[in-house]
Amino acid sequence: MTTTRRLLLTAGAVAVGSTFLTTGQAHADDYGSGALGPWETLSKAISTLTQIRPVLDTDGLFMFGDSISVQDGYTFAQRLHSRTGDVIAVHNWSGRPTAPAVDALAQWAQTYGLPSRILMATGSNDIFTPPAFAAQVDRAMGIVGPTRTVYWVNTQVVRTSQPAAVQLADQRNSAWINLQLADAQRRHPNLRIIRWAEFLAAKPTRLTAYLRDGVHTTEPLGQDARNELIVQAIEAA
Repeated sequence: MTTTRRLLLTAGAVAVGSTFLTTGQAHADDYGSGALGPWETLSKAISTLTQIRPVLDTDGLFMFGDSISVQDGYTFAQRLHSRTGDVIAVHNWSGRPTAPAVDALAQWAQTYGLPSRILMATGSNDIFTPPAFAAQVDRAMGIVGPTRTVYWVNTQVVRTSQPAAVQLADQRNSAWINLQLADAQRRHPNLRIIRWAEFLAAKPTRLTAYLRDGVHTTEPLGQDARNELIVQAIEAA
């Protein structure tokens, strides 16, 4: 098996369980979306040292994501490699909010060093405590430093399995997270926002066509659309 094939294979895994877990009554919490349940035992896709080395040697990309990336990571890696020749190493974990994703970024930075481009596909699981998000973006940018480029996919969450009041809170909290990300871009010129939420909002039919549950992409339509947005952003740099 070629190195590129091994890298692509590690970028995806079958998602197990639910990304968004609530405890108690979701409408009774401070922000309306409920509480994030245990995520540490959910599915993940994490590259090994053997797979990380070629990424550093060729200055590819490191990717840190949640269950959307666990589901879509392999097809994203294929699309990116076919268009730019880049290979990626991934640290994707279902249900994970941004703080532990940034912890993983810090660990890889210390252990391996970083390539010149980082992809952060995290934020969806921060709808439960949206005020915590901004500090984690600043922390990530501090780890990466001013000379590397960070691509960050913004957030669209409206869990269709939840009551209407919770769906409204999900949308409000997603917008709150996205505002914090936009504010962070003003502080960090090397931060590039991939505007997934705006893409979905551009046409009324996209939310149902591209999202199967208000969060995760449909396959292949939503998956292809989201992956294409990310690849285009990387190509434009």
